[in-house]
Amino acid sequence: MEDLGNVKIFSDLDERSLGQLQDEIKYIEYGPEEIIFQEGAPSFGFYIIHEGLVKLVKRTLRGKRQILKMAGPGEFIGETTLFDKGAHIAFAKTLIDTKVGFIERGNFFYFLENHTEIVFRIFAKMSEELKAFQSKLAERSYNSSKERLARFILRLGNEGIELSRSELAELAGVSSKTAIRTLGELEDRGFINMKDRKIEILDEESISKLATKLPISLDKNLII
Repeated sequence: MEDLGNVKIFSDLDERSLGQLQDEIKYIEYGPEEIIFQEGAPSFGFYIIHEGLVKLVKRTLRGKRQILKMAGPGEFIGETTLFDKGAHIAFAKTLIDTKVGFIERGNFFYFLENHTEIVFRIFAKMSEELKAFQSKLAERSYNSSKERLARFILRLGNEGIELSRSELAELAGVSSKTAIRTLGELEDRGFINMKDRKIEILDEESISKLATKLPISLDKNLII
């Protein structure tokens, strides 16, 4: 049985309630680089991540991509369509071996009828992410590409998360050419070492000075 108590919005439910919720969850395992749901596909519920790492990606009309967020254990995806029954506005793809729990919308709503406090926790979580997205939008307008990349280099390097240079560019909202040039410059200055997809931070103090900081603290397994 998966420990739903590790999921923030369910953390103080009693054992009986957690058991009831557990009965409504279908667990699915994915390998690396597998699609969980497609952009434009109808939504029937939402997903809780129990193991692994998932990126949520938005495509533009010109084929460019923006990683909206990366989510690990205890986080959930697909929640933006939970209440409006719309289609997914982005696609979700695994980065490593991942296990998720899927909750069908109707079954979850039935559970919420007797646990209305969960609704407010979901709204609080979504509000937190909305503020982070707003801050990231402002960051793109006022901070340099180097500052934005440094923020993610610091986070990914310290946590050992491996991304390609193009994925790092998509996460920071810069072009691949800019990301490659900036990473090369930081390597030349002895701040980092790039080997394949892995970032090794050699001078954390210098990277920290370069990095922008979001004015909001996110949960440890959420990267925006």
